[in-house]
Amino acid sequence: MSVRAAASPPMSGDTPSTPPMRVLPMGERALLVELADGTAAAALHAELLRRRAAGDLVVREIVPAARTVLLDGLGGPDGPDTPLRLAARLPTWEIPPLPARADDVLEIPVRYDGPDLADVAALWDVPVREVARVHSAAEFRVAFCGFAPGFGYLTGLGGVPEVPRRATPRTAVPAGSVGLAGPYTGVYPRSSPGGWQLIGSTDALLWDHARVPAALLAPGTRVRFVPEGR
Repeated sequence: MSVRAAASPPMSGDTPSTPPMRVLPMGERALLVELADGTAAAALHAELLRRRAAGDLVVREIVPAARTVLLDGLGGPDGPDTPLRLAARLPTWEIPPLPARADDVLEIPVRYDGPDLADVAALWDVPVREVARVHSAAEFRVAFCGFAPGFGYLTGLGGVPEVPRRATPRTAVPAGSVGLAGPYTGVYPRSSPGGWQLIGSTDALLWDHARVPAALLAPGTRVRFVPEGR
């Protein structure tokens, strides 16, 4: 089963704003920017990437996380983007909101056959078959990556209670398992221990060292999960 990108028309954003942030030095060449929430972190990450691509920012690595963005390898000691100078400038930037429909949506086919479907349905107070409908109706965005190569933390599932992790993690979760934990959806790129609640599975290859890029998901990628056979 293949993964495909679905095009969607662009939608204009709101007026740019400056999100509250705390900028912390991390050694001689890095800064850690703490923000109020994941949406603000994703917007700052997108703006940093834009400025770097335009040549307005000299930095080697830009690494987003749940509510932070790390900038590592900032410009030389006399350049405009030393940690000290950039720390003073960052809070003055106007950060545009994330464009809601500026790029294609990656569609990942899913079999909603996970062993925790009934538990998730009970938490959401819906029939078991409704879990697939609710989950596949949402549009997700990769907030950040980690845990294992190719694993993305996807946000966007709203209107239902957050799903807690399992009290006892599984010792081996099959590759391709689609799980929920807190505000996130994730797909296990390989077999590993894990405590997420499993609602489905996919044949999509999340990590392939022979592919460029090797990871199917990257921060900012928009994703929809499509029930197989739909």
